[in-house]
Amino acid sequence: MSELLLAVGFGLVVASVLALSAVGLSLQFGITNYINFAYGDFMAVGAYIAWTLNTGPWHTNIWVAMVVGGLVVGVLAVLLNRFLLAPFARRFQKLFYILIVTFGLSLILLNVVSSIWGEEVVRYDVSNQTPFHVGPFLFTTDQLVVIAIALAAMVLIHLMLTLTRVGKSMRAMSDNAALAMSSGIDTKRITTLTWFLSGTLAGIGGTVLGLTQASITPGSGETFLFVIFAAVIVGGVGSIYGAMVGAVIVGLVTELSALVIDPSYKLDVAFVVLILALLFRPNGLFTRPGKA
Repeated sequence: MSELLLAVGFGLVVASVLALSAVGLSLQFGITNYINFAYGDFMAVGAYIAWTLNTGPWHTNIWVAMVVGGLVVGVLAVLLNRFLLAPFARRFQKLFYILIVTFGLSLILLNVVSSIWGEEVVRYDVSNQTPFHVGPFLFTTDQLVVIAIALAAMVLIHLMLTLTRVGKSMRAMSDNAALAMSSGIDTKRITTLTWFLSGTLAGIGGTVLGLTQASITPGSGETFLFVIFAAVIVGGVGSIYGAMVGAVIVGLVTELSALVIDPSYKLDVAFVVLILALLFRPNGLFTRPGKA
């Protein structure tokens, strides 16, 4: 029973990392209608920027470094969309071409990260922490902060989508971009804000991923991208709330699987979940008319 509770507890931590990342990817898909294969590399860029600030001469607090890294990736995402992805999307209507462009962008970013920071394993400058009981579960302080960040982000995103004009405009564009434009919505502005928010969540997700895994490499984000895809597909591609639920399901399943199989294969379990979702529930658990 103790091992089960430990697995559930860490599954909630993994689900928190997944939720931040999956919601960012779903937001971007809901507006653009294509999957960004470079999303995992956005996470890596944010993680390494935070690592540079945290371990360099500034010795920035890891949480402040995380926010800065996320904001930088948000700006990077906006620039890459405006000068690379959006022109291709306007010129080529077929989704296949855009996917190829994002895959190429992923390779470029991976090589840029490797060239700047090297390929060796690096770790954040954080103190060793002793886990303590929170009810029946064991958590470290950093793990609790990660869960709190994810919960706060999910609540803020929900409030933005339901209460603000920007959020309502995002939902309108997700349902029908052409109708939203004809209704007077500034679709370019909304697209820019969405890419910034998506990139910021990716950068933050990359840092908390590095904290939960205790290390980062240039390929960490790419490896985790398949787990993010699993969460997004289980919840329903383009559904923000589906991404949240999918993150919890995939996070718990992958950690609980480590009780019965070699823990080194637990990320492969996420791939199995992805395949099963495509076979038996291709539209996801949360599907509505349109993309989201």
